[in-house]
Amino acid sequence: MRKPLVAALFALAIAGAGAAPAVAAPVSAKPATASAASAVTADTKAAAAPTLQAVNLAGTVALSNCSGSVVRFPNSLDTDPALVLSNGHCLSTGFPEPGEVLVNQASSRTFGLLNSAGTRVATLRASKLAYGTMTDTDVSIYQLTSTYATIKNSYGISALTVQDTHPTAGTAITVASGYWKRLYSCNIDGFVYRLKEGDWTWKDSVRYTSACQTIGGTSGSPVIDQSTGKVVAVNNTGNEDGARCTENNPCEVDASGNVTVRQGINYAQETYLIPACFTTGNQLNLSATACTLPKP
Repeated sequence: MRKPLVAALFALAIAGAGAAPAVAAPVSAKPATASAASAVTADTKAAAAPTLQAVNLAGTVALSNCSGSVVRFPNSLDTDPALVLSNGHCLSTGFPEPGEVLVNQASSRTFGLLNSAGTRVATLRASKLAYGTMTDTDVSIYQLTSTYATIKNSYGISALTVQDTHPTAGTAITVASGYWKRLYSCNIDGFVYRLKEGDWTWKDSVRYTSACQTIGGTSGSPVIDQSTGKVVAVNNTGNEDGARCTENNPCEVDASGNVTVRQGINYAQETYLIPACFTTGNQLNLSATACTLPKP
């Protein structure tokens, strides 16, 4: 899991990047390194993608321990309570157990809302944790005390829309981290039948090309399709040390049970299944006919 704090700061200290988020986190719309930038250029040319947009940090949020974003669904209304998307392993209460699903739990968690330049312009507050799990996927969704209209009118920032169709291999993407105020650009390399990390297993995960060298603290970042500006996944992990199926070292398992380890490669969890599980007023409805998210 891509966690910050001790793990992230230790990694940054080794890399000579500093010892505190405020110092180590550049406000940048560029990939982390020049070599990564070269890889992005090659990936983009190879993918023959449609016209790409410049993705920025507007609508992303910083959690106390992770990244996230203010999101809406295709049928959300401006008057609906806004939602924040992050990872299940970013919950302030700790990692959910395998098989555990948290639904509609009271929460007053706060989120730092960023504008396009990565400047914190507001503090948003949750009214509840609508959904959280690390089973089959790694996601948390908070309902806020503010509506989309209130956020837009007060700060000039619109929510990111979650795409309700499966992402496509080769798509040019940006991982937008509110925690680090940093963007990582690459392509979707492919999809993983099962991604196993420690006690947890995730289905149909997104694998990035090598240019997206995400670090601790980027957990929960929206993965944005550069051609549409829509969220297609939520960033959550990567294999750091080359170990096999351990925490911070996920492994890929195919339908036949064959295991592949890709050191230095990072992953995300698809989000296209989520909109079908929210109904009028952005309220969770796990009983909806098209909803296939894990249930309690």
